[in-house]
Amino acid sequence: MKVTKLFKEFFESEKSSGIILIFCTLFSLYVSNSAWGSDYHELWKTPIFGHAFEHWINDGLMTIFFLLVGLELEREIYIGELSKIKEASFPIIGALGGMVVPVIIYTLFNYGTESISGSAIPMSTDIAFALGILSLLGNKVPLSLKIFLTALAVIDDLGAIVIIGTFYSSGLDWTNLFLSLGTFAILGGMNFAKIRSIPLYLLGGIVMWYFMGQSGVHPTITGVLLAFAIPFDKGDHHSISTKIQHFLHKPVSFIILPIFALANTAIILNTDTTSKLLESYSLGIFTGLSLGKPIGIFLFCFLSASLGISKLPKDLSWASIVGVGFLGGIGFTMSIFITNLSFNQEAIVDVSKFSILLASLVSAIIGFSMLSQTLKK
Repeated sequence: MKVTKLFKEFFESEKSSGIILIFCTLFSLYVSNSAWGSDYHELWKTPIFGHAFEHWINDGLMTIFFLLVGLELEREIYIGELSKIKEASFPIIGALGGMVVPVIIYTLFNYGTESISGSAIPMSTDIAFALGILSLLGNKVPLSLKIFLTALAVIDDLGAIVIIGTFYSSGLDWTNLFLSLGTFAILGGMNFAKIRSIPLYLLGGIVMWYFMGQSGVHPTITGVLLAFAIPFDKGDHHSISTKIQHFLHKPVSFIILPIFALANTAIILNTDTTSKLLESYSLGIFTGLSLGKPIGIFLFCFLSASLGISKLPKDLSWASIVGVGFLGGIGFTMSIFITNLSFNQEAIVDVSKFSILLASLVSAIIGFSMLSQTLKK
């Protein structure tokens, strides 16, 4: 299997970030339900340039996260695990199953209700959390399993990005959308003309982000568009795509995602929250992540291998695929992000986030337990 130095750096950053995210989540939940809870909630509502602090985190900082996701996806497509169709088909088909089955399960619980808008919530995997849990198994984990989980999560992110851009846009302002896409076209032209100035691409990205936000399409999409406009070239250390990716790894892993976790897990746990865990949207999220993910990933991978479309990597077993499938049920970042876009009522948002946390916890425990038993020491 082809393993780049940048992938190893990415894995190290993501597994460390996953552990930090766990602490940030626990800290946020503790403070939210302490005597400082009111002040803590108000902190994220603090107005800055006409918008709440949490708005700048979810619409601004997360665009940088999406830029990194886009750059990683681009690298995988050009020279990584997604560059060869036979190798790429296994995680691609697995990721497809891991998106389709959770959405179906959520829809079964919520068909014909207003909460159907949250169908995409259980379809994503949190790379940082999942790799963080996987890293706890140490040297028992074969490299091919790390690569499979990473490719799976990156493809999940791509699916989530498409869903966000397609279904979570409202009241489109076509003029601003045209200006944003026009900026993207200019950046693409700069790439074609072999212009290699990082400041120019970043400036264009800011302009594109502004117009996209004004258009009604969620502005974080510009992070991915910018990633594919930035020249990849050969993907070596001279490539500005590689330079930006290398620069962003630690800020995203150790600053942006922890801040996102702190701001978006400020959940007040009381009888109102826990009593609504049996609501259809809560059950759809929990079941979709904790059961839909492993079932979808395993089922689609098994069928594709049985039909000869793809093949199971030599050093992996089907039991390890099931274990990784459960780790795929750790939704967190992207699931919470989609929750914020899906619902307007704060009470529903809080219960949904709590359901995501519970499902992620259950998935992490089962996945870790299964892999610790199935992987040889």
